Amino acid sequence: MGDFLRSRRARIGPGDVGLPTYGGRRRVPGLRREELAHLAGVSVDYYVRLEQGRTGTVSDEVLEALARVLRLDDDERSYLFSLAKPARRARPSRRTVSPHLRFLLDAMETTPAYVIDHRTDVLAWNPLVVKLILDFGAVPPERRNWVRLAFEDPRSERIFPDWTGKASETVAHLRMQAALHPDDEGLAGLVAELSRTSERFRGMWEDHNVRERSRGAIRIRNDVVGEVSLHFQTLKVAGEADQWLVAYAAEPGSEDDKALRALAAWSPGDDGPAPDDGGAGSV
Repeated sequence: MGDFLRSRRARIGPGDVGLPTYGGRRRVPGLRREELAHLAGVSVDYYVRLEQGRTGTVSDEVLEALARVLRLDDDERSYLFSLAKPARRARPSRRTVSPHLRFLLDAMETTPAYVIDHRTDVLAWNPLVVKLILDFGAVPPERRNWVRLAFEDPRSERIFPDWTGKASETVAHLRMQAALHPDDEGLAGLVAELSRTSERFRGMWEDHNVRERSRGAIRIRNDVVGEVSLHFQTLKVAGEADQWLVAYAAEPGSEDDKALRALAAWSPGDDGPAPDDGGAGSV
């Protein structure tokens, strides 16, 4: 939590919160500890201990004051509360999807979709997302993870024209989940491994950005239909602790919509270049 508070404190200047700057250079970027403590209504000693992790339980009132002064957005505020009051989850996350969810995926013939868990492991997918992005079934199960694919699979930079945006959003989502699952050794191990092996991952992780990634826009480069601009929506799977359905769609009637429908009708035996082979599947 101390690292997160320091990173958010560094991006807020005294002028942003109505404090005088007095000119000249400051020894630290952003707000000083004493300035933040004053604005949040806590003692400097208490705030120093808070950044050092020596305060024990932190009240909601203090957290709300810090979120206000630091101008945290909704995701960052939730992340701060998760760090200050980590939940201990008794039951492990389920590693397989239900038959009902698999039926739903198969029925989404013109909608690329897949299911992930809190570690960004890909648990299940439908045939159209294989045609659009890649064949998850051809990826070894232990590597079938969006964060790994982004930083370890060279195809990811070809598939996503805005690779930096895609990768940074994925890392921000993983950081949010790490705060919600402080006891998950697998997630902690994933972060530790990639921090050691990938300089780009380590840099993005150390930015301390957090994001839920519930919806947004994305561009995808496909060998059959070219580059398409799509919207994605992430839906919580009811009845499962940590599973989300991610679905892609295009603006109705747009060229991207026509391309997506053409890709749904395409098969590897048709003329033209072929994407990664594969079909529906799950772990």
